[in-house]
Amino acid sequence: MQESGETSGTYNGMSSDNIKGLVLALSSSFFIGASFIVKKKGLKKAGSSGVRAVVVGEIANFAAYAFAPAILVTPLGAVSIIISATLAHIILRERLHIFGILGCILCVVGSITIVLHAPQERQIQSVAEVWDLATEPGFLAYAVLVLLVVFFLMVNYVPQYGQTHVMVYIGICSLVGSLSVMGVKALGIALKLTFSGMNQLAYPQTWVFAFVVALDTFNTAVVSPIYYVMFTTFTIVASVIMFKDWAGQNGSQIVTEMCGFVTILAGTFLLHKTKDMTGSPSFSFPRTPKHSNMEEFDLEGAPLVNLELTHTS
Repeated sequence: MQESGETSGTYNGMSSDNIKGLVLALSSSFFIGASFIVKKKGLKKAGSSGVRAVVVGEIANFAAYAFAPAILVTPLGAVSIIISATLAHIILRERLHIFGILGCILCVVGSITIVLHAPQERQIQSVAEVWDLATEPGFLAYAVLVLLVVFFLMVNYVPQYGQTHVMVYIGICSLVGSLSVMGVKALGIALKLTFSGMNQLAYPQTWVFAFVVALDTFNTAVVSPIYYVMFTTFTIVASVIMFKDWAGQNGSQIVTEMCGFVTILAGTFLLHKTKDMTGSPSFSFPRTPKHSNMEEFDLEGAPLVNLELTHTS
């Protein structure tokens, strides 16, 4: 089933697919992070360049999921914070607080930890195999549970608390986002196989996954550290259930990956909090341009998948 060099509990290096996914994920972070600095200059021409950089970044992020497991790709979204902070210091002459620098270091250390211990990508030969994984009882139960919780939140909490309590939309985005990323990964795998000579466009499952992706606005815009931890956690859980990412790993490797994730999270929180510290100019994180109601909550932080939600008036 899963061809992994880690079934023996020893580290045998990254697979070629994981390396491709890593390069694509880092490229996405670079373009997304750079775009925020370009747009912050407030120039009309620079603004259009920033939009193009975001598009390139999102495409690279989409492709990364086709080659590497979600536990490797998703947490690396925090790297764009480091890119933004560094470019803000060089281009905009903004200074990071000392704890902001520590936050960048923590993000780097956590990212390296995850990269070195991430599971190998599952070897899949057709989109039909992905469909079989998506329709297994375990993942179906997770998907149904997510949809029920989202429906409950939208009916009972969005009308009254959607505009005043940030956790309502963060919860919905995180839960639905974990499912949409599985659709993104499935479609990415189908396209990867098609481009390699094994046409997957004839399979109806490919178009089902494409429809799931079309329902989502695949946006790697900025979000809060709370959203970062919730979205990444639910995405990892969904990927572990559907693609069985941890099937070939031992407990030590899994714990190490989680420690890397927590380290990145700590760095993200430090960067987010120190931007408001007085007495020293600090890096100001950009805002997400898509959701005006979420901007009111001052959602800032790591770039990840965001969702287009129906807002109440």
